[in-house]
Amino acid sequence: MSRSQSRSAARLAAAQALYQHEMEGTPTAQLIHEFHEHRLGATIEDVTYADAEIVFFDDIVAGVMARKDEIDAKITAKLAKGWNLERLDRPMRAILRAGTYELVARPDVPRATVISEYVDVADAFYDKKEKGFVNGLLDAIAKEVRG
Repeated sequence: MSRSQSRSAARLAAAQALYQHEMEGTPTAQLIHEFHEHRLGATIEDVTYADAEIVFFDDIVAGVMARKDEIDAKITAKLAKGWNLERLDRPMRAILRAGTYELVARPDVPRATVISEYVDVADAFYDKKEKGFVNGLLDAIAKEVRG
């Protein structure tokens, strides 16, 4: 598996972990440990989860948790008038938080890569309209934080 494939798997797993955290309130360290032990590279109900770049996965999940208020403020600032983060469903919030974290905290990852990767993550959960929403919102955040 290539580095880009393992990073793609890490992004998808991070969005799933952030969604699980919001559903269950699992503490960050426990959540990361659970994914290491039971999800990343595992086979569950005949579905094999791709090996993810563990350090990258850990950075996204822990980074979003540590900077959640800052990340949520950046997302909220780009939502249409009258919208707030709570109006978005949990998977969408998880995807946007992970993507925003990468744009803010991972200048080593090109902005186009971040945006296209999270549009791909959105594709696992949504139809075309939502993918366009992820693309537009992350692009607006990228312009703000990366110029």
